[in-house]
Amino acid sequence: MAPNTEQPSTQEPLLSAQGVCYSRNGAEILTRVDLQIHPGEVVTIVGPNGAGKSTLLKILLGILPPDSGQVIRKKGLQVGYVPQRMPVDPVLPLTVERLLKLAGRGTRQALLQALEETGVSHRLKASVQTLSGGELQRVLLARAMLCEPDVLVLDEPVQGVDYGGEVELYQLIADLRERHGWGVLLVSHDLHIVMRATDRVICLNRHICCTGTPDHVSSHPEFARLFGEHAMETLALYSHRHNHRHTIQGEVVPLKLERNLKRPIDHA
Repeated sequence: MAPNTEQPSTQEPLLSAQGVCYSRNGAEILTRVDLQIHPGEVVTIVGPNGAGKSTLLKILLGILPPDSGQVIRKKGLQVGYVPQRMPVDPVLPLTVERLLKLAGRGTRQALLQALEETGVSHRLKASVQTLSGGELQRVLLARAMLCEPDVLVLDEPVQGVDYGGEVELYQLIADLRERHGWGVLLVSHDLHIVMRATDRVICLNRHICCTGTPDHVSSHPEFARLFGEHAMETLALYSHRHNHRHTIQGEVVPLKLERNLKRPIDHA
């Protein structure tokens, strides 16, 4: 098993859970969960359906109280939340501008700035019902930005978004993290893209099975048990450094070698 090379942060956590347990109707949902989110890091929770991921988010957000354990939030912590889905009444004439104003936070300038940063300022007057899946997620992200968050919490943010849109959305989240220094907590089922877009992975199945860098977690026996050996093999292809390209035949050509091959031959 690969060693966990993750270095503990010296910064005060924005949000932490200590020994969190939760059950429903006698069924144990979460057992002694410990985690921390620090400024400027992207943390992703992965796990199978029914693993307790969304329940854990609700406890961290204060929507559900834990049966035992505690959640500690930094004093004055502002959380921007992007839900998995937002049902919209098709009869209700709701524009993007109106949706953001309903958040009740920020000035109009802040609203316009948030839409600009998320790449959907051109949809200001559009009906929410006409938005594509990717556009809606960007609008919800802009809405979450209005509270000037310290930490951004996103529950399956690429639900209903095509593959190209997923890549762009994760890149946008990474860019916003760099620009604003937020902590980011993601719940996601898309292992391939997430493993390239996160600093730390928490593998959850009612308890924390393993945690660490993407490379560490993807080679952990518990990860293989939950997602299968095939997932480990596939993720190995996605976690490598992009210091090469692949030919049509699938051969690997190092970029340095490729540049050397393209140089004119010196006949001197």
